[in-house]
Amino acid sequence: MSAEIGLPVCRYRLQVRAEDALQLPPYAGSMLRGAFGHALRRLACMTKRRDCNGCPLQGTCPYAQLFEAPPISGHSLQKFSRMPNPYVIEPPRGKRILEAGQDFDFHLVLIGRALDQLPLVLLAWERALARGLGVARKPCRLLAVYPEGETEPLYRPGEESLRRHTPAQPRAAAGYAAELEFLTPLRLQNNGRPLSERELTPRTLLMALARRHQLLCDSNLRQPPKMDFPALARAAETIDMHSQLRWYDWKRYSNRQQRKMALGGLVGRIRLSGDLAPFSQLLALGQWLHLGKNATFGLGHYRLSATA
Repeated sequence: MSAEIGLPVCRYRLQVRAEDALQLPPYAGSMLRGAFGHALRRLACMTKRRDCNGCPLQGTCPYAQLFEAPPISGHSLQKFSRMPNPYVIEPPRGKRILEAGQDFDFHLVLIGRALDQLPLVLLAWERALARGLGVARKPCRLLAVYPEGETEPLYRPGEESLRRHTPAQPRAAAGYAAELEFLTPLRLQNNGRPLSERELTPRTLLMALARRHQLLCDSNLRQPPKMDFPALARAAETIDMHSQLRWYDWKRYSNRQQRKMALGGLVGRIRLSGDLAPFSQLLALGQWLHLGKNATFGLGHYRLSATA
């Protein structure tokens, strides 16, 4: 699947044990991302500067490439300060209260160049969990890491190397109708404002997915494939959409900005019908890439299924 559209992607399940009583918030992706970022920076940053901007090693530093992906000069699609980061964290869904010794899982998607840094990424997770999660830094322990669809661990802490594996790939839902169930809030924006259900169109949805895929290809591949955006836009105009969405309000506290941030979005179901062939692979891969703002810590996560 990903080979046909040019973007290598792998999904892993991390099995974790809470060493102390731990309460996971409804969307724990922000908390997990913060712990991961701090651990990765301590491992990879050589200059110890406070900011990656202007750092002479920014172009080769694993931390910058993974966690603060720099912009591509003159890029036609991305005019902001960063490119999409090549990872997605899929936290446990729902608020959970864990007792000491209780296990929980979450998933990690690595994209493109992040796959070359898999040993470093897993070491960063191991140290991040041991240092502790949340404001109280409740310690946890990484038990094992499993590739998507496999029951044999790729890695257990203490082992000297990672097991070789052939990653599974998401399967396209062929046909003329597909349903997307958004499991976490979808935040597609226009001029910095999130779109409501009434403002969401098939073209907006599908072109946002195509754009995210192209940006990830451009920042992770030496010879990225180029999508025909005008043709895709015309194809998207022919798609019908029926939605059963609702707005979900969610707030998180940003340690970096020292304030609460509103990150509400749309959850529920969308049914697309029409000639979906130009988008079938993108829709399948989008289940792992996620869609919209804050995708790196788990928002815009949907499950795809074919419908009659």
